[in-house]
Amino acid sequence: MDKILEAVMMSPHSKVVKQGMVRRVVESAPQPLDSSQCKAMFHVSTKLFLLGESQFKRDAGREVLEAFARHHLLEFEEFFNVRFVLNLLRDGYPPLTKRSPQIFHYLQVGLRFVSDAPSAPDLFHLLQIEVLRIVCERPGPELCEQLARLLARCPQCVPSGNLQTVFCQQLIQTIRLFQCQSQQDDDIVTFLERVTKTSGMLQTVWRANVATILPSLKELFIVISTPGEGGSVPSNALASMVQYVPLELMEGAVRNLTNDKNISDAQMLTAICRMIDWLSWPFTKNTDKWVIALMKGVAVVKKCVILIEVTLAKIEEVFAKLFYPIVREGALSVLSYLLLSFQQSPEAFHLLLPQIPPLVSCLTAEESDSARHCLHQLVELIHCLLMRFTGFPDLYQPVLEVIKDLPVPSEQRMKQVLSQGAWTPQRADQVSMCHRLTPKSETGKTGLVNLGNTCYMNSVIQALFMASDFRHAVMALKNCDLLPLMGKLQRLFAFLQHSQRPAVSPDSFLAASTPAWFNPGSQQDCSEYLKYLLDRLHEEEKKSGQKSQGPLEGQDNGTLIKRMFGGKMVTRIRCLRCQNISQREEDFSDLSLALPPPNHRQDGSFILSPSPAIVEGARLSPPMPVRRQGRSPSPPRRQERDVTVIPVETVGSVNRADSHGADEAPGNEAPASWGEQARSPDVSLSVPDLINFFLTPEMLTGDNKYHCQKCSSLQNAEKVVEVTRAPHYLILTILRFSFNLATMRRRKILDNVSIPLVLKIPVRLPQRRPESVGAGEAAGEAEGSAYVSVTYDLASVVVHSGLSSESGHYYCYAREGETPAGDDPARTPTAGSQWFLFNDTRVSYSSFEAVSNVTAHFPKDTAYVMLYQLRPTRRAEADGRGVPAAEALCSEEPLDKELIEAIAKDNKLHLQEQERGVRHRAALSPSAAEPPVWLKDPRGREQRPYLTRGPCIERGVEGGVPAS
Repeated sequence: MDKILEAVMMSPHSKVVKQGMVRRVVESAPQPLDSSQCKAMFHVSTKLFLLGESQFKRDAGREVLEAFARHHLLEFEEFFNVRFVLNLLRDGYPPLTKRSPQIFHYLQVGLRFVSDAPSAPDLFHLLQIEVLRIVCERPGPELCEQLARLLARCPQCVPSGNLQTVFCQQLIQTIRLFQCQSQQDDDIVTFLERVTKTSGMLQTVWRANVATILPSLKELFIVISTPGEGGSVPSNALASMVQYVPLELMEGAVRNLTNDKNISDAQMLTAICRMIDWLSWPFTKNTDKWVIALMKGVAVVKKCVILIEVTLAKIEEVFAKLFYPIVREGALSVLSYLLLSFQQSPEAFHLLLPQIPPLVSCLTAEESDSARHCLHQLVELIHCLLMRFTGFPDLYQPVLEVIKDLPVPSEQRMKQVLSQGAWTPQRADQVSMCHRLTPKSETGKTGLVNLGNTCYMNSVIQALFMASDFRHAVMALKNCDLLPLMGKLQRLFAFLQHSQRPAVSPDSFLAASTPAWFNPGSQQDCSEYLKYLLDRLHEEEKKSGQKSQGPLEGQDNGTLIKRMFGGKMVTRIRCLRCQNISQREEDFSDLSLALPPPNHRQDGSFILSPSPAIVEGARLSPPMPVRRQGRSPSPPRRQERDVTVIPVETVGSVNRADSHGADEAPGNEAPASWGEQARSPDVSLSVPDLINFFLTPEMLTGDNKYHCQKCSSLQNAEKVVEVTRAPHYLILTILRFSFNLATMRRRKILDNVSIPLVLKIPVRLPQRRPESVGAGEAAGEAEGSAYVSVTYDLASVVVHSGLSSESGHYYCYAREGETPAGDDPARTPTAGSQWFLFNDTRVSYSSFEAVSNVTAHFPKDTAYVMLYQLRPTRRAEADGRGVPAAEALCSEEPLDKELIEAIAKDNKLHLQEQERGVRHRAALSPSAAEPPVWLKDPRGREQRPYLTRGPCIERGVEGGVPAS
């Protein structure tokens, strides 16, 4: 019968004839047969089963084999013996090779009939050894799937005893080599299914023997922490086994790994990076939980450098996975942890800013539950980080625009979210040491590394550096041995000017210039720091006895700080009873400008203009009203006792916020939830308003009466302040912080103060010397003029972003370019001037428009310190001597040879660091491998929503980024 069956199956007869023949053979199986006949039927059916050219022949062979094995068990046991099985697994079934999946299918069928036979133990023992041997030979996914089916149906074939641990370890080594080579969706699905079934073999062993789990996890860690050889990296298919690890073992496993002294930081970093890559693996669970648990374990042992490197290296890839619904949930969980734990620096968040608008558009277009949930969490996360990392208006504007119509979480909710999961570095400067090796800014300018809440210093240093006359003077100093702090400033300026680094670290200058009462790592007041710094530099030069020859004439014995920033003012107090006037002259390096109270009448401001006759006891002339910007022009100048009053003016300033109307200046009001008092939006202030308020006479009455020496009693009096010598650089500080007695906290005044490009202030002349004043510059050309109008051009603005002086962020806008000479009010420094935004390590191009509108767009960002530069022309000083044009200040002498060598050495070191950094990241990042095919751009093939991105691609929404 075996020959008839084989002949019919090989004949050209129809399929119906063949089916009939198979049916008759199967029906004859119960009939008694001798051993040779049974063996012949087993051989024929085996041949059809394994070598049939069609599925019909293979199915026919299986059906005949099962029928005869069922009715002739003893004969089948003799046929299906250890030697036969061993030959199948070692040599195959010619022409089938030993790795043919059909062989394992055949074994599954045969083992069903011999599982209870006397020879079964020997057969299963053989199969246990052979299964382990096959796994050690690193079979592909297809063969592993058949092996998994075999073990699932015949658990007796699973290696036993100590071999179980070896089997799991070798299976992990096999899975690490799996790669999907096809781009077709059906092939991709098949690959994913085969990997899932293969990793299920681990679950089978782990359930039977829990003791094999930890050795398996150690083997897995070795695989993912070892640098790839020849550019190869472990397959993301390893992620498929994570779901089978019991979560109750997570804490202990992580603790063992993070406390193992034999595991280096580089190994841990590589392992975490590769686990993050596992987020690309679909249809699996708990990968995100293991990634987060491992990073938390690293934070516990304070290896924060690892966390910094991991975050900066992988956060963009994690974010890109949010475009794909299939892996979105786990990616969002890890992204939230990375961002909320990395709160020492905005760098990680800023890496994502360009991709946030495209992702928001994609999620909005997708219209799925997954997209809506992701969008809600993403927007909440964005608002939290915008509150945490304030002070980047140019970066945040596009993001705010795309989420403006989405719900905003409450401030309490944002604080709650930010308080979760933040880790603290071992040293305050660890974050700054781990910045990416980014190229230098396209502006050519060099940034300053934030050494832990040192933005207050960085913004001040950048403002001083961009003050070109001061910078040139500092750089030209020689022999700074007696001026240690000035020498460090010179060195820092030199590196900012000539370094090839994108940012330099001011650690040495910070240590030398920080006031003793400043707490390291805490936010400080930049104005307080600036005053302290200038005072230290001034006193240092005085005590050294070294006279630095300055470029300003007529100030022979002054220090560099005094020549650049020193001004003089006179405070006069007039007793209203006896008309006696006392006066006190003092130096100043900056003017602190208070904001007028809300009920202050701007029209009631005056500049007191006493004449020499008043000092002699003559009757006081009535004060002249001050002209206000934006109001009707002031009346013609008039003279009282040969005294001319000059108002504070602005020239070339931008329109005020109130000129746009409330609807055209969104964000001009601070949100009520901030709890900060702001001036009515109908009332807008400007820098000239604050200066006029500063110069307005103050009435000393009530508890504030003045003790008149002439009257020998407390009397009502009037106090006035006048500038008698204008500094080369005028520093203005807006007093924005006040103490709230109700809350016992300092609060910030959020009023918007418009900043003019050009500012004119009146400077009081001590005596009438019209011959010393240039034509057209004095307050009045007539003899007897008492004031000179001094013109300043805006050089830099330090902005404070935040709600209190104890928190927030400082950044600096600064300008470079030639300032127009002459005193023509129509000429402004706009032409030929380029504005820059200095924000710690980041330097970008900006504009005066951005400076002017920063508070309108970001209500918490307010101008705090402004630096104005004297317009380069000959002016009348308080002592009547001339000031040469600023062009004479710009002749920069060569740097000291030692300093030049230090900069050249550091530039060479930077290039070497760049090369090492590229090699280092290439070695540790698994992203060098090809991205998973199911997350590649699906253009050119049929899209399946569970494998590709959401419908944003089909709808033409831009911004899709393939994940790695």
